[in-house]
Amino acid sequence: MEKSLKIGIVCYPTYGGSGVVAAELGKHLSKLGHEIHFFSYSLPIRLNTYQDKIFFHEVTWVDYPLFEHSPYSLALAAKLVEITTYYNLDIIHVHYALPHALSAKLARDILTDRKIKVVTTLHGTDVTLVGIDASFFPITKHGIEESDAITCVSRYLADLTKEKFSIKKPIHVIPNFINTSEYVPGKKVFKCPMLSKSKFNLIHISNFRPIKRVVDVVKIFELIQKNVDACMLMVGDGTDRSNAERYALEHNILDRVHFLGKQQNIVELIQSADILLLPSQLESFGLVALEAMSCGVPVVGTNVGGMPEVIIHGETGYLAEVGDVHKMAEYCLKILSNTDHKTALGINARNRAMDLFEADKIVRLYELLYQQLV
Repeated sequence: MEKSLKIGIVCYPTYGGSGVVAAELGKHLSKLGHEIHFFSYSLPIRLNTYQDKIFFHEVTWVDYPLFEHSPYSLALAAKLVEITTYYNLDIIHVHYALPHALSAKLARDILTDRKIKVVTTLHGTDVTLVGIDASFFPITKHGIEESDAITCVSRYLADLTKEKFSIKKPIHVIPNFINTSEYVPGKKVFKCPMLSKSKFNLIHISNFRPIKRVVDVVKIFELIQKNVDACMLMVGDGTDRSNAERYALEHNILDRVHFLGKQQNIVELIQSADILLLPSQLESFGLVALEAMSCGVPVVGTNVGGMPEVIIHGETGYLAEVGDVHKMAEYCLKILSNTDHKTALGINARNRAMDLFEADKIVRLYELLYQQLV
């Protein structure tokens, strides 16, 4: 019989994919009988209800006069040492390299009397943006190399990590996952009077950073709405929201582009949509694309990073080159103008989500890795 483990999970508590995956992983692992301890500076958004065998440890720091900026990485390491000592953790699984991998390594080095193992999961921007910055490169590389196991959410990211950091040890590709019994097809009408007036609803969900190219979303929709009766749901918030709103205003389509800000009811929102738009500059996986696919919603996105590992062009959605708003609008119109084709894409997308990315299958891969380490 496999050992029931005590697992510490370190993550950012934000709306980003790494925090969502970490929270959902912990919830699934607890249902398999493992004891899960979460570490972050605030409660992860997906841990908003009580669940047996899940514990949350808030990382706080001393407000010391010499510290102009709070030393979060050291406070995290101290908390990991404290809780591992109290509860005898077997695994510390960190999501996102900086500073989590370094904090976990420091905790492991301090706990010399224990056989604690560190697993680092790389999600994307910790490698593609932060990690390869010259000022952070050496410590990012060290944190990755000193991990007892490394996982990446796509083959693309694993290959990039090996190339950029010259990693010699094995990297396990364990993709993001979805609970297909929660993200289910079923056309819902989102309770918004403006949306009910339109024949088609398109949706974009992100953190509105420049890499998500949210202005491109509005440009694509601008072309679409000239040909069909449609509206655009913009879910999320971030630095580029004002640019996207300004573009919509200046091109007289703000009455059809609805900025909803951050939302919790993601399933309902996706179910209300006919297409998910994801024209990102780069996606190491594209978790929101998988969420849409599980709901039977076709995705139109960019042929970058790990996206081709999730979306099959012409079968579950369409992929175009970054910045090609005309081609992406063309693909959207192709879907919206043919009900049978739209239905077929949705069915294929749902089947692919269930066959390759079902939560129970992917969580088992993590569990197997833990068991091998201990």
